[in-house]
Amino acid sequence: MVGAGYARMSAMLSRWAAIGPRGSRGKKFHSFGSGSIICWPPTTLYNENYISIGRDTMIGPHVALAAGMVPGQKMLSAPTVTIGDRCLIGRGSGIVGHFSIEIGNDVWTGHHVYITDQNHGYEDVDLPISQQTQSERPVRIGDSSWLGHGTIVLPGVTIGKHVVVGANSVVTSDIPDYSVAVGAPARVIRSHAPGVGWQSHAR
Repeated sequence: MVGAGYARMSAMLSRWAAIGPRGSRGKKFHSFGSGSIICWPPTTLYNENYISIGRDTMIGPHVALAAGMVPGQKMLSAPTVTIGDRCLIGRGSGIVGHFSIEIGNDVWTGHHVYITDQNHGYEDVDLPISQQTQSERPVRIGDSSWLGHGTIVLPGVTIGKHVVVGANSVVTSDIPDYSVAVGAPARVIRSHAPGVGWQSHAR
């Protein structure tokens, strides 16, 4: 009985605390489309004024969504992170932008996907890696793509439209439209061409 009561209270809290376009938290965003929601609880959420969310998009619970390294940081571009219409960002994922991350419309991800446009440097062996950064390089994810569970998208990558990225893949280079890529680093294993259809590629 206690467990059932706790479950009801937890469900009510999740509904009340979710972030939407009409609430005070939602109004902090660069834009927040109607019908969109950030489920409770987020793991990290700051510099919302540099984040744009389209219409009818759901961002799952325990997601890290941020622009910059620390709250209050002034960014080079606005918005820094753009998520399109009708997207679904899976539970436990992380999207951290420093210059430009653009996620198109109808993009879905599995759980625990990580997307960033900046990485750590390591070349200076006299300086801790935590104090080294590399230049920001924009990330683009095309419309209607699907990123499987545990996918990592690294700086400078463009993922085309209608692309499938297999679970636990690490995307280090561009992936063309209408293709399937898997692995670490991710490699194209299938692609679609007009008049030809889907073709498999040797790995």
